[in-house]
Amino acid sequence: MLRYAKHQRTLKQNLGLASSTAFAAGIINVAGLVSFFAFTSSISGHMANLAKNLVSQNFYEITVFAIWMLLFFLGAFVSSFTVKSFAKKNQYKAHAFPVVLEMIILLCVAIYGHNFYKETKLEREVVISLTIFAMGLQTGLVSIVSGGLIKSTSLASLFTDLGSEVAEYYYLGTKKDKMIRNRIYVRMTVLAFYFIGGLAGGFFFNKYEFGVFYFVPVILLMVLL
Repeated sequence: MLRYAKHQRTLKQNLGLASSTAFAAGIINVAGLVSFFAFTSSISGHMANLAKNLVSQNFYEITVFAIWMLLFFLGAFVSSFTVKSFAKKNQYKAHAFPVVLEMIILLCVAIYGHNFYKETKLEREVVISLTIFAMGLQTGLVSIVSGGLIKSTSLASLFTDLGSEVAEYYYLGTKKDKMIRNRIYVRMTVLAFYFIGGLAGGFFFNKYEFGVFYFVPVILLMVLL
């Protein structure tokens, strides 16, 4: 799924990348919400909490939410920097590195959470930080590889783009372009698999707790194929 980028990619490749990464993001977000009471694949809520704590002058929480947002940014930065630096030498390896790093981070979260997690406040914040950084890696990479088409963690942006493209597709007098239709298919795939992943994350976390995080690297292995 990572051997080609942007306009070189087929619809099938984009659908595969969209479904697998959105499914993984949905699992992580809901599992994080159930276990830590915090979103781990989206930072929109963290921005709202940052603003709320700025008003109440809770400087500790301000620092925490600011760090989480910075880590998402850094994850996206690392993905973009890696791809732009090494794509000319070996495009596949440049694309694969952020995914492998994400898998390692999530595997560490799974091992620590399953065996050592004591539910302290510091542990919670560190584990959330790791998962947010991992989601930044994924979001940045998927966006670069797909030419901005796939946004596996940003549903607000997804609905905005989807609404615009559906309107364009059905607008009276507009030719029903195959490219627009394919973009709609990809965005609907992201939405569907994010939702399914969320259901799976909630269900399996209730049964296996942190064991659900072992499953996500397996999904990401499919992305490397």
